[in-house]
Amino acid sequence: MIPWIVLDTAKVPGGRDELRLKQRGSEFSIMLGSNELMNSRLSGSEEALASLSWEKIKGRPKPKMLIGGLGMGFTLRAALKELPADAQITVAELVPAVVAWARGPMAEVYGDCLSDPRVTIEEGDVADFINARPKAWDAILLDVDNGPEALTRDENDQIYASRGLRAAKTALTPGGVLSVWSSAPDPKFTRRLQASGFAVEEARAKANGRGKGGGARHMIWLATA
Repeated sequence: MIPWIVLDTAKVPGGRDELRLKQRGSEFSIMLGSNELMNSRLSGSEEALASLSWEKIKGRPKPKMLIGGLGMGFTLRAALKELPADAQITVAELVPAVVAWARGPMAEVYGDCLSDPRVTIEEGDVADFINARPKAWDAILLDVDNGPEALTRDENDQIYASRGLRAAKTALTPGGVLSVWSSAPDPKFTRRLQASGFAVEEARAKANGRGKGGGARHMIWLATA
């Protein structure tokens, strides 16, 4: 069996641990301690985050989408397949090394999505972009940490707390959508979304994509402003 090789490590700003980029043959994994945050073979639920969000804002002229977390680019690539040529997609990635990995050892995984003219990659906290301007985004997609239960960084609690959710609602255009990925359901988070003034839908998506049996299912909240 091909062994895993650690290619690089990176500190998460404000985090408790470090990220490890690992490779086994053509497969990549990003780990935090004993937790696998993402794997290049499992993209289904991250892709669903983009496609389900687009269904909520489909038909809007010049849609503007903010994606929190570059990850392995699955959500970004799925968004590019759906959004029109006049769309603007901003991806906020907190860890500079993740962007470097995307342009370096994992370039084949990301393809040409980083050079698409609709895409702007920003190194920074997605919360700063949410707080910067009111009514700036038609969709805000959050694939930050492991979901509302912060794992990599205590400050991520602020995104998912009531104050952060109200800020996201302010940053959305009328009828815009806040979409949140999580590894597991969280009834308390659903109630916080509702208390923050969102109309909330919950969707479950397979980690290994459509048409494939078994495997984990992840949670996606679609919260309409």
